[in-house]
Amino acid sequence: MSDQTVKKSSFGRTIKAYITLTKPRVLELLLVSTVPVMFLAQGGMPNLWLVLATVIGGSLSAGSAAAFNMYLDRDIDAHMHRTENRPLVTGEVSPRGALIFSWTLAIASTVWLLATTNWLTAALSATAIFFYVVIYTMILKRRTEQNIVWGGIAGCFPVLIGWSAVTGSLDWPAFILFVLVFLWTPPHYWPLSMKYKDDYEDVDVPMLGVTRNASQVGLQVILYAWATVACSLLLIPIAQMGLVYTVSAIVFGGWFIYESHRLYNRAVRGTEARPMRVFHASISYLTLIFVAVAVDPLLPF
Repeated sequence: MSDQTVKKSSFGRTIKAYITLTKPRVLELLLVSTVPVMFLAQGGMPNLWLVLATVIGGSLSAGSAAAFNMYLDRDIDAHMHRTENRPLVTGEVSPRGALIFSWTLAIASTVWLLATTNWLTAALSATAIFFYVVIYTMILKRRTEQNIVWGGIAGCFPVLIGWSAVTGSLDWPAFILFVLVFLWTPPHYWPLSMKYKDDYEDVDVPMLGVTRNASQVGLQVILYAWATVACSLLLIPIAQMGLVYTVSAIVFGGWFIYESHRLYNRAVRGTEARPMRVFHASISYLTLIFVAVAVDPLLPF
């Protein structure tokens, strides 16, 4: 193998490592809750350039928050099986490089959104980064079992960002969807904390899956799942949603609640809880609900 080939291979691995810092899979989920809201805010098809500009800015913002998170959590990531291959743990990216990268994305996202959307959208984006990095990662994560409840607020901001990018303001439908994502986050993440209970326990991070037994976590998942679905139904009268969204909220909400009850029942019986079923179901649920949010304004019924 020539030196040039080795350099290209090394460069490719470095680029891939920096992309990994942005947590691309989480990024996809955040965008799912941004673009559909733009359709709802517009009452139909939004300006495609505005959608693209918001997606670019939102991606840079979310990537910045994720990179800051990996930089600050690199000490515990090294001791968890789920995170032991992250770039800062393996040494593919240096702490200094990750910090510079994080700040660059944060500044670029704010400037970009300010230039292509409006000041409110840019401010919401910067606030989301602050909330995830400072409130969640630095203050709450290692101190309280309620970390993901309040820290999860950062993941709700894409809804507001999508709405404000179109309207330049905020309104009740945006706040309803904000609360929906807020209520959805615990039953989405707590099953994951059950799956990786030993990892979190080893690094003294008090996720609910560590501090409570499986049946107690399952009960909390049920309560939040019901609250999430109830909140999704509030959007029907407030935003005058049509048949597509109404049916989706009921059907997919019922499925999400069923999977939550299934987790609890298995935990109470002492059988294998299979928490990842709820984790994956929660992702599918949120995706389908927001697809319905986007499709509904395009139809006459």
